[in-house]
Amino acid sequence: MQASEQIATIKRKLGQRLLILGHYYQRDKVLQHADAVGDSLELARRAAREQDAERIVFCGVHFMAESADILTDPRQQVYMPDMAAGCPMADMAPLRELRKAWEELQSISGDWLPVIYVNSSAAAKAFCGAHGGCTCTSSNASQVMQWVFEQGKRVLFLPDEHLARNTAHDLGLDDTLIATFDPGRPMGGLTEAALSQARVLAWKGYCHVHAFTVEQIQEARRRYPDAHIIVHPETPAPVLRLADAHGSTSQIIKYVEAAQDGSTIVIGTEFNLVSRLGRTHRDRLNIVPLRVSVCPNMALTNESKLMRTLQDWPENNLIRVDETHRTDARKALARMLQLA
Repeated sequence: MQASEQIATIKRKLGQRLLILGHYYQRDKVLQHADAVGDSLELARRAAREQDAERIVFCGVHFMAESADILTDPRQQVYMPDMAAGCPMADMAPLRELRKAWEELQSISGDWLPVIYVNSSAAAKAFCGAHGGCTCTSSNASQVMQWVFEQGKRVLFLPDEHLARNTAHDLGLDDTLIATFDPGRPMGGLTEAALSQARVLAWKGYCHVHAFTVEQIQEARRRYPDAHIIVHPETPAPVLRLADAHGSTSQIIKYVEAAQDGSTIVIGTEFNLVSRLGRTHRDRLNIVPLRVSVCPNMALTNESKLMRTLQDWPENNLIRVDETHRTDARKALARMLQLA
């Protein structure tokens, strides 16, 4: 029996006791088995409301499965098909550096609130929750940042510098009010005057997948002069501002769905999603990747590993967020879900 047939058999047997979640960046052979496909916000919401699922299998990367474990009931178990599927950007904001940075900032001013991208560890989310902060995704970062400003506070945003800068710019902040905080340097490499002026501190981290360049935008304009270019907001600001539009994964999908027939759309995000959109809309649109950019960690999950997880439920594939982090991390995630 093929893997796809074995997975289907197990799904029929377990029914609503099993929930398989698949991120948009997964391959089609994995997503065909998912009960829900979405971006990190959509899947976080789905995990939080699925009370009947005794076992949740998250086809994504580690921080996503951690979020699902935090938001679900302790009786529910969350698994990953490949525990090595991590996120390099999440690793750019280790708890020890966050603590050090926070102490430095507090020594100058106490009017900061941490905003942490969901692409982060449970420990970092817990720190954020314990200090009154909130998580965010690329689709609701502007709402969360505005929530901080409405409290008369300033934002320490981590771990993605580019999402921080692009979000603050979208909210109308002048670039002079946004400073890059380098955790590897004392006071983030900033003077006290620069810290006093900034309304947003953008942690010096980034996503390899979305590290597009100005030259790639220029080449796309040369090859497809009539094309519309849309990129993910994790893209560096100088590149993003040369594009026609930007948005989260879900927003990119909606942009494509609303495009006029016959259009050429160049998309700057993970290639599995771009390729899928190209196949889905091939009869009416010409969809081109800005660059073939595959997330190697997402690619670690495949149909065979999913099948083995469903067959054996290996203890080593079970996600367990430490109880010392769970409560505070849940606070940060819950604040986001209330705002979203």
